[in-house]
Amino acid sequence: MNAQDAIRGTLETGSMVLNSYLGDLSDAELMRRPGKGCNHIAWQLGHLISAECDLLESICPGAAAKLPEGFAEKHSKGTCGEDDASKFCTKAEYLELFEKVHAATLVALQKMSEADLDAEGPEKFREMFPTVGSIFILIASHGMMHAGQLVPLRRELGKPVVI
Repeated sequence: MNAQDAIRGTLETGSMVLNSYLGDLSDAELMRRPGKGCNHIAWQLGHLISAECDLLESICPGAAAKLPEGFAEKHSKGTCGEDDASKFCTKAEYLELFEKVHAATLVALQKMSEADLDAEGPEKFREMFPTVGSIFILIASHGMMHAGQLVPLRRELGKPVVI
């Protein structure tokens, strides 16, 4: 297994976990907050999608999927307190965008050599993520960072254990 395979596997595992947790949630349930001070699930999904595009653009300009007009702004830090469901997407729309965004990430990853992955990452991320490869690892693992917030929400809603 090489670095690209490991990163691809991490992205695919994160997607599987997130999709499992989202599978039986309704659009209305995406507007629920997992706990006091947490962002609702719809906002988190939009954040994950937008962040993946931004991160990929920072290391592979022009490679990220194009998001719908205003999508990133609707899921910015300034909107995390918004609870009007009409300002967010449906679960189907988020999942469709995830597929499109991940596909673009995987295409860009496939084009990377080991030397490309070892190259210095963007300056604004370099302290925590010093290389292009570490940015790809962040992209691949970001969904898992948020997936844990779905578990308490699922328990509160009486949903079955899926993983």
